[in-house]
Amino acid sequence: MSTQSTILQPTIPQRIEAISKAIESLPSSQEVTLVAVSKTQTSEAIRMAYQAGIRHYGENYLQEALTKQIHLSDLEIVWHFIGPIQSNKTQLIAQHFDWVESVDREKIATRLSEARITSGKTPLSVCIQVNISHEESKSGVAEGDILGLAKVISQCGGLVLRGLMTIPDPTLNETELRVQFKKMKNWFDQLQYLYPTVDTLSMGMTHDYLVAIEEGATLVRIGTGIFGVREKNK
Repeated sequence: MSTQSTILQPTIPQRIEAISKAIESLPSSQEVTLVAVSKTQTSEAIRMAYQAGIRHYGENYLQEALTKQIHLSDLEIVWHFIGPIQSNKTQLIAQHFDWVESVDREKIATRLSEARITSGKTPLSVCIQVNISHEESKSGVAEGDILGLAKVISQCGGLVLRGLMTIPDPTLNETELRVQFKKMKNWFDQLQYLYPTVDTLSMGMTHDYLVAIEEGATLVRIGTGIFGVREKNK
């Protein structure tokens, strides 16, 4: 029974192919980057996704990510940090990631910039995380603070402002989701007008990535849709 159940499960390459075809079927004109959310996944699973064509990977947990980066150092992976950031982790994040999508405070931005400059690497690509759902338990700036933080980031020599990221309330229906995604697209358009480096609107996950792309997302973060449901003991 268990063997048959395993055989019937789609493989990682099959899931990636299905997602890619779904994205290609949309009439959207913008290019979309697919980031595989690989937190709690094994290095072997990431290798399999890499062989299927995925180059961008999102991690939430620093120590776990650093271990994977060692195991996968032979691959040309673009690493995104997408989790909440503690001040004492900024140095390692700045040194070991290509993108940070979850910047939500001036202090974090300045510390990342200083650490990146010290590392001697090219400026770190960053997105401002926006709490578009106004959830108390969720990280991210309020809409009214977007432009202020963007100005700070634009003045940080170790950072490049690339755009915005959000994680909307997963309980919203499609109509409500579209309202929030449209708000994000409006803010994104404003930032693009002000800062020529802005080119990324990161929104949309496994359950809503097609809607997000229709509303202007240029980057989607997909975990379960690629790797399958995480085991509870992970």
